[in-house]
Formats: sequence, C-alpha cells, structure tokens
Amino acid sequence: MAGAAQTLKVAMVDDEIPLSLAVRRILAKYQVHVRDVGVEVTYNCSHFANGEAFLASLAEGAEYDLLLLDLKLPGMSGLDVLTELGAQGRTLTSIMVTAYATFETAVQATKLGAYDFLAKPFSPEELRYTIRKATEQLILSREARRLAEEQRQVRFNFISVLSHELKAPLNAIEGYLKILQSDEPPERRQMIDRSLIRLDGMRKLIFDLLDLTRIESGQKARQFSNVDVRDVARRTIELFAAEAAERDISITLRAPEPVMMPADPSELEIILNNLVSNAVKYNREGGSVTVALERTDDGVKIQVADTGIGLTPEEAAKLFSEFVRIKNEDTYKIMGSGLGLSTVRKLAQLYDGDATVKSERGSGSIFTVTLRDAKPEATPALAASTSADPSPLSAAE
Repeated sequence: MAGAAQTLKVAMVDDEIPLSLAVRRILAKYQVHVRDVGVEVTYNCSHFANGEAFLASLAEGAEYDLLLLDLKLPGMSGLDVLTELGAQGRTLTSIMVTAYATFETAVQATKLGAYDFLAKPFSPEELRYTIRKATEQLILSREARRLAEEQRQVRFNFISVLSHELKAPLNAIEGYLKILQSDEPPERRQMIDRSLIRLDGMRKLIFDLLDLTRIESGQKARQFSNVDVRDVARRTIELFAAEAAERDISITLRAPEPVMMPADPSELEIILNNLVSNAVKYNREGGSVTVALERTDDGVKIQVADTGIGLTPEEAAKLFSEFVRIKNEDTYKIMGSGLGLSTVRKLAQLYDGDATVKSERGSGSIFTVTLRDAKPEATPALAASTSADPSPLSAAE
C-alpha cells in the first residue's frame, strides 16, 4: 500500500557462508525509500547453503520477495533453481550472484526470469545499489497491480449498479411492447418486433458486461469439481439446436469418450456457449459446426470449427479484445456485444491456457481454447529466518 512501511523477505542461496552472513548484516541495516509511492522498505534476510534447502523451504510454505542466487552451487545449480521456480509458477525477483557469469549463462538466466546480476567480488555499495533497483521495480509493479485491481473493482461495482437500475425499465418496456404486439397492424408490428430484438441485445450486453467484470474483479465465486466437458458441450449444442435448425446448420460433437477435468462447470458453459453461439451466428445457410474435445496431458483442448464467413488476418488479430465487433458487408446485420470472445480468453487464462483462432475470409474459422487442470492454491506461510554472527564480505567464489 502506498505510504506504508514494508519489510521484504530476502532469500540468499549461496554455499559461501561468510559472504551470506555479511550480506545479511548489511541488509539488516539498510532501508530504501521508494519515492513514487512513499513506501519505506526494510529487509529480513534468510540464508540457504544450497538450492535444495531453499526449494524445501518454499515447499513448506515459506514466501520470499527477493532472491539472491549463486550460479554455482553444490547439487542443483542456480539455473536449475530458476527452472524449478518457473515450473512451479512462482514469481520471485531474482538476482544472480556469481564470479563465473558468461554471456550465454546471462542470456539463459534472463530467459528463466532473472532480474539482475551481481558479480563477485562486490562491495557493500554495489550490493545496496542492486537491491535498491530490484526493490523499486518490485514495489512499483505491485503498486501498479494494486491500482489495476482497484480499477477492476470500481468497474464491477459500476456495472452491477447499472445493470440493477436498468433491469426494471427494460422489463417494463418489454412488457408494454408485447402488449402492443398483438393489437397493432402488420406494419407497426414489424417495428415492435425490431424493438424487442434490440431490447434483447441490450439485455445480453448487460449480462456479458457482468460476466466479464465478475471474472476480472474476482467477484465470481469459483466452485471446482470433476467435470465431463462432453456433457457441457452436449447441453450447449441443445441450447443452440433450434437456432441452427432454422438456418439448416448442422452441429456435430466429436468426443467419443468422456473428457474429464477439474474445473468450474459454469466457466466451461460460458466458454462453450460463446464459441458455439458465434459459430452458428456467423455461419452460412446450410453450413456446419463441429465441436471437438480432446484430453491432453494436463488439461483439455476445445475446438469449434465452422463453415462461416471467416476473417481476414487483420480482423482475427483484434478479435479477442473487448467491444470488438467485425463489421463488413456480411456482419452488419448480426447483433452482438463484442465481449463474448474477450470473456472466453480471460476464462482460458484463469486455467493457464489461451484462446486462439485460425480463419480465412470466406472459408470459415477454427477457434481453439486450451485449458489446464485447475489446481488448489498453496497456503502461504511466513519464511523462517536464520541467526548467526556477521562476517566480512568474501573476495570471490
């Protein structure tokens, strides 16, 4: 929080004990003032003699903000530790500490997420400078995320109030229009029918906005269970079967066996409903839609292919952005909010997946959504600190 004091937990992984103790002594007395957000930062340093001990500490629930990581360690190397952190999905601001850095190792470490390098031997001033840079980057990025989260909450609250206030007048207008619908002559009834269609469009826009902002703000309660995606796809196909039949569009499901995954069923419904709805809506008379499901090593792949109007590369590139609707001679009569595919991608990203499209103008589209199995979040715990006497800095590794 801006204007507050914070203590960052620092883990130093180095088999050179005197160096680690000297670093701990320096950081215990060091403070950084992050001027842009008014935060005063102090440090609590823990030491580990090898990468295995550090990773074991994380497995037991410890958390750290900054990592000072030696490149050459007994057992696992520093690069091995970075690789394991990436595999676990952990994000730590990591500083490589080594006397043996080469250009190749620097490139590799940076690709694995290292933020900076500190060459041995280093002076206390060099240590403080490197720590200050990493601290400012960390605090400012956290503040940016906090502000973005506040904006998402404000947006959700605004949309919630707006939808509540619009619900009553929309229902009233719909009721009066339906009363008039049966008594008016045909030419006026056509105008009323069009008004009702527009009313449905407004209602769908409100619901799409609510879905999107609930996901963004974290207000949507997620309830996980072992779900058969094939059953969800079947319900979706039934939902749009009548609309497809009116235009002689066939819908085929390719999933000969159950496709199980731990997930929130309502989120899978939103994904499939949007994909199948679009595949029908933007299809041609007498066209087809194919829904294919496949179990992968760690999740599920959903593909929805259609024989519709397709997209140009320029149109496909911006399709998953909010409020984007492709407008051309084939789509100008088709209603939509421009939020459905944006919601699909945001949901896919909650499962460490993505949503993509392959399309050609006039030849249809293939939408692919990849989802990884949902996993329970680890329970965080405070890092344990070590205590020892300070000692002078080492000259080299």
